Amino acid sequence: MEELVRPWRLGPRGRWWFDVLLAGTLFLIIPFYAIQVMLNGGAARDVDSSSHVADLVLVVLQLVPLLWRRRHPVIVYAIVAGACGLQVLLIDYPLVSQVSFPIAVYSVARYARPRWGLAALAVGLLGSVLGTHDWLSSVGTASTGEVQDGINWSSYVPVALSLATFPVAAWALGALARTRAAYVDSLIQRNEQLRREAEQRAELGATQERARIAREMHDVVAHGLSVIVVQADGARYAAEQDPALAPKALETVAQTAREALAEMRQLLGLLRDGDALTRPQPRLGDIATLVEETRAGGMELTATLPEPGLAVPEGVALTAFRVVQESLSNVRKHAGPGAAATVAVTAAGDTLEIEVTDDGRGAAADASGDSGGLGLIGMRERITAHNGTLETGPAPGGGFRVYATLPLIGLAQ
Repeated sequence: MEELVRPWRLGPRGRWWFDVLLAGTLFLIIPFYAIQVMLNGGAARDVDSSSHVADLVLVVLQLVPLLWRRRHPVIVYAIVAGACGLQVLLIDYPLVSQVSFPIAVYSVARYARPRWGLAALAVGLLGSVLGTHDWLSSVGTASTGEVQDGINWSSYVPVALSLATFPVAAWALGALARTRAAYVDSLIQRNEQLRREAEQRAELGATQERARIAREMHDVVAHGLSVIVVQADGARYAAEQDPALAPKALETVAQTAREALAEMRQLLGLLRDGDALTRPQPRLGDIATLVEETRAGGMELTATLPEPGLAVPEGVALTAFRVVQESLSNVRKHAGPGAAATVAVTAAGDTLEIEVTDDGRGAAADASGDSGGLGLIGMRERITAHNGTLETGPAPGGGFRVYATLPLIGLAQ
């Protein structure tokens, strides 16, 4: 899965330095503003030492808290808003440091809960009304020398609306940034969740594949060793009775051992990363070869097999081959000496039927099919995976019977 690219953001150190530069830049404006007032000789207003002290205190209260606006947005906003309120009470003219108020509103809307952002917006709107009233009153008094009665609405409303745009815009930008950050974080979290789920599915698939390989290994080892044991016993007997037959039996033992070893190496290769099978899996036509090998091992075997070239899904063909292989291995292990077996593999309509019976004493053996209990259990798992059925038990007239059906339609190829 393609990894989601995270948007570029300032780190903790970068955010700290950004806030330092922001507050420092605003703070440096004040000396130039004071110098300009002093050079004008106080023509615009009466400049005295007390006003300078009040200005300095207000500037510090309005700008310095911005350094902590990300970690403590509500507290910073309360200090800045309080300083702006003191400004209305102490002086009748604006300060450049008042730009800290919309920055504080933005910080609350961006980093605090939505209700705190709405509260900051409400206070900002109220402050724009009070500030407009205070400044317009001071301007009117300074120009006429008399205190004005009433409110000049033609001047009051435009100024109040103009001042209100600052907290409204700051709140809107902060809320938008908070919503966008939450959306991006949710996308990143969702991407991480999908990635973990994909890894879990891959691990589950690997586990299932290893279980399949274990069943394949059991079938290969059980079949190969059973043939080897039978042929080795035959070779020992031939060496005592008719030495001319011993080489043929030993040749069969060697050939079976080589084939079983090759298949084991292929299956074990699947457990290594990057390895793959170099030989195709057994198909339906390979059952004929399996029958010939079993006959060569000395078992009397009658087989009814489908015509070569019968098209069936690969999974069904492999399952049919393993069912016959496991059943014949069980006959050699449990049916006793001299037992004869019958194999019938037929395609009836949309179903593949497999029947393996013997006339030995297998019905009296362990019902699991082998001492470890993995033979018929693995066989049943294979057939169930293909929505098939399996019947095992004593055959009529004695012996043991394995009967399986596999559907040929509605399967994933």
